[in-house]
Amino acid sequence: MVPDWPDISVVMPLRNGARDLGRSVGAVLSQDYPGHLELVIAVGPSDDDSEALARHLADADDRITVVDNPAGTTPSALNVAIAASGGAVVARVDSHAVLPAGYLRRAVHTLQVTAADNVGGIQHACGQTPFEQAVAAAMTSRFGVGNANFHYGGQPGPTDTVYLGVFRRAALERVGGFDERLRRNQDYELNWRIRDSGGVVWFDPQLVVDYRPRSSLAALARQYRDYGRYKRAVVRQHPRSLRARQLAAPATLIANATSLLLAGAGRRRFLLVPCAYLAAAVAASAVAGGDRRQVARLPLIFATMHHAWGWGFLVGR
Repeated sequence: MVPDWPDISVVMPLRNGARDLGRSVGAVLSQDYPGHLELVIAVGPSDDDSEALARHLADADDRITVVDNPAGTTPSALNVAIAASGGAVVARVDSHAVLPAGYLRRAVHTLQVTAADNVGGIQHACGQTPFEQAVAAAMTSRFGVGNANFHYGGQPGPTDTVYLGVFRRAALERVGGFDERLRRNQDYELNWRIRDSGGVVWFDPQLVVDYRPRSSLAALARQYRDYGRYKRAVVRQHPRSLRARQLAAPATLIANATSLLLAGAGRRRFLLVPCAYLAAAVAASAVAGGDRRQVARLPLIFATMHHAWGWGFLVGR
């Protein structure tokens, strides 16, 4: 039981997000949260009508505030929005994410009863096009993304990181907010600092938020390359944050590339290494795929995710 529901500030980065903004904002404003709720949208330079739409929504509901984010990056947007907000609890929501009913009420309740500094749950990938649906299947496969619970679930309890996050403002102030040098992986890095300062990040599998994956192979490759690059940056800043699972993708890239070079030089037995990877990808695709089209797409999607992430990690920023 939560005797006093604290004021909550929902902070939303927005850049080129007009397509999904209405649904995302509507899901926030329709939450059955018993306390005071505000939504602060930080708008970066966009090529679509994101800013005009955000300001139109703000004109229609006085719970919405729009602030400028001239730097245009996600961590800067989050820090600007947090600075413009006033709630004792801060909930991050992306402009393409749709909160389910009861999300904020449950998150704050969990925050209170666990005494955690941050509570979050599952990134439920669900595409609309056949390609996006195949990417969603890859993102909920252990072969695709390793053993991070926020991709597919697990038992509630302390964890490394969670999707989005509902934070105590005091915890954000204690660690200094989001690191604006990190265009990606800023959540993991922030959660590392929270945990390193003695705080708790709590995973609640009942907090499930829909996420729409990238809609093309090129966009997916860029996304995962950047994930790898900024993971390397986080490891450089916080070496103790490295987990064994995070070395799987760069190791796969090195093994496959080296083996192909050796095979091209006449040592054909080394073809066994990329062939074994391909066989594993095909087997994982058969398990993860929902239909024949997904099964056919998934080996290339898996390979793109793994090798782009590995390349980004190896070359760094």
